[in-house]
Amino acid sequence: MECTAGPPAAVSVTGVTPPPASPTDVDVVLPCLDEAAALPWVLGRIPAGWRAIVVDNGSHDGSADLARSLGATVVSEPRRGFGAACHAGLLSATADLVCFMDCDGSLDPAQLPRVTGPVLAGEADLVLGRRRPSSPRAWPVHARLANAVLAGRLRARTGARLHDLGPMRAARRERLLALGLGDRRSGYPLEMVLTAAAAGMRITETPVDYLPRAGRSKVTGTVRGTVRAVHDMRAVLAAPPPTLLVIAKAPVPGRVKTRLTPPWTPEQAAALAGAALADTLHTLSAVPAGRRLVVLDGPPGDWLPPGWEVVPQCDGGLDARLADAFAHAERLAPDAPALLVGMDTPHLRARTLSAPLSAVARTGVDAWYGPAVDGGFWALGLARPTGRLARQLLLGVPMSTGGTGRALLERLSAAGLTVRHLPPMTDVDTHQDVRLAAAEAPDGRFAACLRSLAPAQEATG
Repeated sequence: MECTAGPPAAVSVTGVTPPPASPTDVDVVLPCLDEAAALPWVLGRIPAGWRAIVVDNGSHDGSADLARSLGATVVSEPRRGFGAACHAGLLSATADLVCFMDCDGSLDPAQLPRVTGPVLAGEADLVLGRRRPSSPRAWPVHARLANAVLAGRLRARTGARLHDLGPMRAARRERLLALGLGDRRSGYPLEMVLTAAAAGMRITETPVDYLPRAGRSKVTGTVRGTVRAVHDMRAVLAAPPPTLLVIAKAPVPGRVKTRLTPPWTPEQAAALAGAALADTLHTLSAVPAGRRLVVLDGPPGDWLPPGWEVVPQCDGGLDARLADAFAHAERLAPDAPALLVGMDTPHLRARTLSAPLSAVARTGVDAWYGPAVDGGFWALGLARPTGRLARQLLLGVPMSTGGTGRALLERLSAAGLTVRHLPPMTDVDTHQDVRLAAAEAPDGRFAACLRSLAPAQEATG
């Protein structure tokens, strides 16, 4: 974390003149550890109307009280670590747009509109400030070399044309929260970029000045600090993004959601099924992933979003079809974890899966299990998915009963797997389930579909 000293005696802002601040509300997250010397200058240059959130990470120089007296919102994060401080600030933010930057005087807050501009214009989803050193002493050689190596690996991994891991950055708050960022050390900035790319976010960079700072950085100021940061970032790079699987039936009247007829007609039940599937896929599109597969019974339709591959379901019972889905994942990405959900989760939120699937949260986990309130399960994930293991776990498990989930858990336990439990959810199987799911996600396609069908249902109910 670069947070120890104040601004340079004279600040020279070079390059493109920042555009005027947008009237849109913006929160600026400033991770802080002993930054009393820098805070007056930094906070004084925050664009007018934007809120500064200073996250105190255990300062002993009165930084928290000083920031508070200067009008900043102060958040305390006792867990040491750059990522811990950044994420505490993100969780405390309420504005639609959130910025991050070091508060040691090496970056000029007056240039923040450079990184927010492309997001506000709809041209990018995550913007990083590419540092341009104002003098040779602004950026130590060993730190620049380490940054160049990591940036090269980042370009190869994501395809984004990035040259810096820029500590000044901006994105929409909800998009960042949906990434489920798990690293709380120096890997946090890299994890944000990797997971943003895996979630389909458009990433770009724009030049910002990098100024000499007084004092020594806790990271780039020492070889040891740089080595520790590179170690954290390499651990994040080493974790492959997961494969996401959705087992689904094409929403054809008379073939899907037959338990919903009555009170709805087969055509109405199919419309609800199609909306549930579309919402589920839309949500999962925001979950960082390497591959996304719909394991489908029937033809694809206009409900299929970009970035999803379709593979046909095999013959046999549901247990065999679920096992075969994991076999597909093994063939496509054998080193990546795989997680499967059904098409009946229109109320699913991306964070529910993103956080437990993050690189750090995967450590020591062999499987993920999401219980359904009716006794079944809505999600199953395997850290090392193989067709053999999937068949061992799933074949012969009675499906669509009140004991399905319990039987699967017994199989997971018998296989010696360490299981992380996901939150319980309601599967959309009955008309009561329909209303519960729609109430949990009132802005989705599923809820809108239900509202459009409500008069007809009431007339026939």
